Amino acid sequence: MDMHNFAKKVLAAAVVAGACAPAMAADLYEPPIIEVPAPVYGGWYIRGHIGMSNQNFDGLESSLYDNPTINDFGWYDEGGFASAPLFGVGVGYEFNDYLRGDLTVEYRGKSDFEALDWVDSAVTGLTTNDFRAKKSEWLIMANAYADLGTFYSVTPYLGAGIGASRNTISHFRDVNVITGGGGYADKESEWNFAWALHAGLGIEATERMTIDLGYSFVSLGDAKTGTFHNDDPAFDLDNDGFQFNDIYSHDFKLGVRYALN
Repeated sequence: MDMHNFAKKVLAAAVVAGACAPAMAADLYEPPIIEVPAPVYGGWYIRGHIGMSNQNFDGLESSLYDNPTINDFGWYDEGGFASAPLFGVGVGYEFNDYLRGDLTVEYRGKSDFEALDWVDSAVTGLTTNDFRAKKSEWLIMANAYADLGTFYSVTPYLGAGIGASRNTISHFRDVNVITGGGGYADKESEWNFAWALHAGLGIEATERMTIDLGYSFVSLGDAKTGTFHNDDPAFDLDNDGFQFNDIYSHDFKLGVRYALN
């Protein structure tokens, strides 16, 4: 074989090998598998809030009005509570983008109470009683919320809760201006069933933190004083104090929720 033919065969083999190399390389190359993480739903969060209560009730009653010497009685002012601050903390779990729940503990600060009655008595004639008191609560609630979708980082929600409220009446005082008399009642606390309806807006501040602007209608049950004592013990009567019926409140709150994962 002469050198010329040998060179031609070597060149042809090189061309064939070069043509096959990319195909073989393509057969051997495996592109990397990029795993896209599945969306993570749910997770624990902690929360805190402050706010103001706006409270009312369905009437004040007492066995003292059943005294047979009283001909009739009524109210010049049926009474009401001043607004008071409230503070709450809690822990919750977000089940998915639309459902979450939490447990909260809330202290509701002392709210001033005033009322004024009139009493037509066979003993003293027509007199009045100017009542003053303070009311506070510890409120424990289990709440569930439906998040209604997110629009430009704002998520409106609705919710409901059930729980218990420890209602305390303190500093109860009765001043009878006409007779110059008066009385007071012992401090008393009692637990009541409580429930609430919620609405609000969650505003995404960071990936983990949400600002919560909320409103709650809260039913707190009843509250009562201890035994009522006349300033002059000679006029003391057996009684169960005064009862505040069906206390409820319109609460406005500013809170923060912080996701833990």
